[in-house]
Amino acid sequence: MSIKTLLIDDNPFILELLKDHLAENHKHLNVVGIATNGEEGIEMIHSLKPELLFLDVEMPDMTGFEMLNTVTNIDFKTIFITSHSHYAIKAIRFNALDYLLKPFDTEELKNAINRFSNQKNGILNQEKVKNALSNQKLKHIKDQTLLLPTHSGTLRLKLKSIKYIEGDRNYSKLILHNGNQELSSKNLGYFEDILGDFGFFRCHRSMLINQHFIEKMENQAFFFHDGTSIEISRRKLKSAKAWFHHFREDRH
Repeated sequence: MSIKTLLIDDNPFILELLKDHLAENHKHLNVVGIATNGEEGIEMIHSLKPELLFLDVEMPDMTGFEMLNTVTNIDFKTIFITSHSHYAIKAIRFNALDYLLKPFDTEELKNAINRFSNQKNGILNQEKVKNALSNQKLKHIKDQTLLLPTHSGTLRLKLKSIKYIEGDRNYSKLILHNGNQELSSKNLGYFEDILGDFGFFRCHRSMLINQHFIEKMENQAFFFHDGTSIEISRRKLKSAKAWFHHFREDRH
């Protein structure tokens, strides 16, 4: 049975990845529309009457929560997709089916879709939904995956495999722990936005580092486990110290 599905996110890259993934792996979800802002999303909800909604939280014109507040008398379920874990509790109040953190993990996405199918069949209760949402805040970096478009297709990278990302104007170079490199047409600001909640820190204008590989902070620099180092800009020094001490506490 085909499920009418609507995707709403202000990031065209995320929309394209999600649409392609659903088409390839969840063929019973029929994507009937794609919206890039809240106003357009509201119009599509009323005209298309979807059964399942994938909704971004933060959009330029309104939040996903504000958007849902304007929609009444239409029965659909919502799976939030966002870069920020602190919206999870608010999502519960909106009776969300699930809450996926960007970059979304394909297994979590599959589980969320299965929850929709189960709930549609009357199996899932609200308490299980609350537990599923709360568990999102406990996810560790090792469970997260980045889908990176390349010339030969989409590359799937575990976040724990990315040592650091180096920006060069409109391009970024991902340095992996095994020494390999991957080039992306996305700028460093894009990666900072989607990875900032997953243990990555921008220590200066052109460098985003992964806490997973940091051994120590010393003499205005971060040192990796292999002895190499990355300089911290003077402007970032205070926030770098706070970030470093925070993740050191999380390790213990």
